[in-house]
Amino acid sequence: MTDSEPELAVIVKGWPRLSETFIAQELVALERAGHRFDIWSLRFPTDKKRHPLHDQTQARVRYLPEYLHLEMARVVRGWAKARKMPGFKQAHQVWMQDLRRDLTRNRIRRFGQACVLAAELPAVTKGLYAHFLHTPSSVARYAALIRGVDWSFSAHAKDIWTSPDWEIREKLANDGTGAAFGVTCTGFGAQHLQDLADPPTRVSLLYHGLDLDRFPAPPETRPDDGVFKMLSVGRLVEKKGFDRLIRALSLLPDDLQWHWTHIGGGGLKDELTALAKSLDVNDRITWRGACDQPEVVAAMRSNDLFVLPSRVAEDGDRDGLPNVLMEAASQKLPILSTPVSAIPEFITSGVHGLLVDDRPETMTFAIMDLAKNPVQRAAFANAAFVRLVSDFGVDAGISELSARLKSLVS
Repeated sequence: MTDSEPELAVIVKGWPRLSETFIAQELVALERAGHRFDIWSLRFPTDKKRHPLHDQTQARVRYLPEYLHLEMARVVRGWAKARKMPGFKQAHQVWMQDLRRDLTRNRIRRFGQACVLAAELPAVTKGLYAHFLHTPSSVARYAALIRGVDWSFSAHAKDIWTSPDWEIREKLANDGTGAAFGVTCTGFGAQHLQDLADPPTRVSLLYHGLDLDRFPAPPETRPDDGVFKMLSVGRLVEKKGFDRLIRALSLLPDDLQWHWTHIGGGGLKDELTALAKSLDVNDRITWRGACDQPEVVAAMRSNDLFVLPSRVAEDGDRDGLPNVLMEAASQKLPILSTPVSAIPEFITSGVHGLLVDDRPETMTFAIMDLAKNPVQRAAFANAAFVRLVSDFGVDAGISELSARLKSLVS
């Protein structure tokens, strides 16, 4: 192997992405553990900012054709080279089986990207590792079959809960086409995947954890100007539940001076701003948009409560264990959230924070209770920080993942 040709390829949906710091954190940690790889991204970046963590990654980043018709010559070259490889026939059969059940442009795009990936991978490539079980794993699976190498995946949240069971079962099958192994970041998600896996041991629970070396020590004091300051960090999408939080804020009593800051992009910005205006609370809200991690951490150090009202969306999408909860805990920012998915795996309600249902009235009462009880907020924050340090460090998960990836390419 030459210095420019690693044996491992990492497939991601987009790179870099502000909302996926957990991927960047993992890849930086894997490089520190001695791994070398190229990053193959299915999409070009859309965020205007990037985290400092992205700049720490040494891997070469290569972009597959995001839309096949825009790079048709490259796609044709990839297909022509891939079809001469011994595994092309099997990969094409698997893809056709998938296409009959999912007749979409996205499914066609996946195979085109897989042909380009298989054709352009270094000759020394021995294994593929995909982040997310849906589209990136499909591309990795088809390309791995074409090239005759093993593939693996890390599953997270939406990819688990919005993928059909038939597709998950086949990606986890022990038939020569499924993944060599899979990991996921929550016990809640791991149980679901293990129920579909053959055998269940093909999927392991590996928490992302948090690399505390990247974060400052929590502040000893917070600014106090008589206003109860709340912060939320998350994309403006249905599963984050910010519409219900806005309704909860509108029910707060007039004698409570409060302000809510939201950090994150997302398609519901106009709708949620209109809702806040209709409820006459938008003048108490700051919409900061997408921010890099230093800006997020600074905000966490200057607010009084972190609020994440996660819920299950209509299409089944939901959070896993959002890293922002651990980031808030790293700065001893008290947490109010909901008992959705794997959030209770980190936050025990009444111990490390408060978990309530997402009805606006329930959240209103929880905010009021926490606003008038700084001693309780401090107790929650201290307990969450201790739990983060003792049980959710990054090293243990990286050690196990590193061992699995070494076996993949050995």
